[in-house]
Amino acid sequence: MAETTNAPAPGGPPKGFRSAELGWPELHRIPRPPYRLPLLGDVFGASRHTPMQDSLHYAPRLGPIFRRRAFGKEFVFVWGASLAADLADEERFAKHVGLGVANLRPVAGDGLFTAYNHEPNWQLAHDVLAPGFSREAMAGYHGMMLDVAARLTDHWDRAEAAGRAVDVPGDMTKLTLETIARTGFGHDFGSFERSRPHPFVTAMVGTLTHAQRLNTVPAPLAPWLLRGASRRNSADIAYLNHTVDGLVHARRAAGGGAGAGDLLDRMLETAHPQTGERLSPENVRRQVITFLVAGHETTSGALTFALHYLARHPDVAARARAEVDRLWGDTEAPGYGQVAKLRYVRRVLDESLRLWPTAPAFAREAREDTVLDGTHPMRRGAWALVLAGMLHRDPEVWGPDPEEFDPDRFDARAVRARAPHTFKPFGTGARACIGRQFALHEATLVLGLLLRRYALRPEPDYRLRVTERLTLMPEGLRLHLDRRAGSDRPGTEADRAAVTGDAASAPRCPVHRVAD
Repeated sequence: MAETTNAPAPGGPPKGFRSAELGWPELHRIPRPPYRLPLLGDVFGASRHTPMQDSLHYAPRLGPIFRRRAFGKEFVFVWGASLAADLADEERFAKHVGLGVANLRPVAGDGLFTAYNHEPNWQLAHDVLAPGFSREAMAGYHGMMLDVAARLTDHWDRAEAAGRAVDVPGDMTKLTLETIARTGFGHDFGSFERSRPHPFVTAMVGTLTHAQRLNTVPAPLAPWLLRGASRRNSADIAYLNHTVDGLVHARRAAGGGAGAGDLLDRMLETAHPQTGERLSPENVRRQVITFLVAGHETTSGALTFALHYLARHPDVAARARAEVDRLWGDTEAPGYGQVAKLRYVRRVLDESLRLWPTAPAFAREAREDTVLDGTHPMRRGAWALVLAGMLHRDPEVWGPDPEEFDPDRFDARAVRARAPHTFKPFGTGARACIGRQFALHEATLVLGLLLRRYALRPEPDYRLRVTERLTLMPEGLRLHLDRRAGSDRPGTEADRAAVTGDAASAPRCPVHRVAD
């Protein structure tokens, strides 16, 4: 696992604690797994490929807060609802950049996701880019989301006609990469025209996987054990940088405002509303990479998990499909405002994110000396990892059957009855995901379109397997499709211009292809 760190408030660059001094003065009171081995620590029965799922395995036996040791480093995990709610207090706690997130800094630097709290560029970028996720901006993206969804359904129509099952993780990755690339940066990766993943996806998966592997190797041995992997990671980072540099160069060559106010235009042209400061060229690159990676990786996983559960629960799928048919009717392409009406479809998505939050954990650090939940003293800079997947399974919140898939957990009355901070698929506080509404709109829209068009059949022998590469994704999920009678193609951009109304009048950014 990664180096144990401490950071001066409000979250500056890490300063190393001695391994026996985590900043938890009474660490001995926190339970740990049995069978601890000298030097190696709590590795009995653990897998370096599934560290998050291993922690979910330990959690119910050890309780709402526990610790694990690996290679001389101690880590504190939290999943109890009251503890997680206390860690959400922004006055006393802040985001902690550690574990795999810090391992991504060679590629993302001080981007929104990987910046330390003391680094000014995350707040600058947040303030400059926040209007890019307003309702008006989202309505402008909606038409492009429909365009990309049409490419997906064309692809799936061909598979259905040939009697082939579809590769759900691969196709959802293509969909979400194209969506964020087109809406945010006016770029077309041509993913659905490729027989293999785009090299950007290959490089992105490589960097995420490498960051995960660094967590499971003793830091002093990493240069030797991961020498070849480190070289490949450097090549992956170079490719990501090269791709983004070409994208930015094309936009600069097209002149200011060429993207009609999309995210890239905002990065290049918009000054901070109070200070007048602009993002540096290096930070623009880092923010673009952050959005391309984070903006598609987690959403593709969320869609894949949701489609898995819909295929396994035909009663839920039928109810969701009936909602789509009732609310969208014969409308060929739903307008922006029609997506939010799919409340049951949204519950399906939320319940999938409850069971498998694709960003499975987030770390919080103490701004000053404090006591967590009135019980556990923490020194300034001490941190803990909140296991969202276990928080979302806390029986005190979710009842005696938290492993059961039940979208009605997100009925409005049920949501109001639950305590705050019990559902955290997008992190928490000031550093929570800036693109949350973008992801939820995109995923709800796509689920609605797919439910209206297809009946989904699982492969009988498939059992859910989850791949970990910092984010979570179902592995090897393939579904069979039955085209519904009377289902129509979502339509071309020209078709939609006549029917989408609220989205059609919003500005669009042109889409450019950049050579690989």
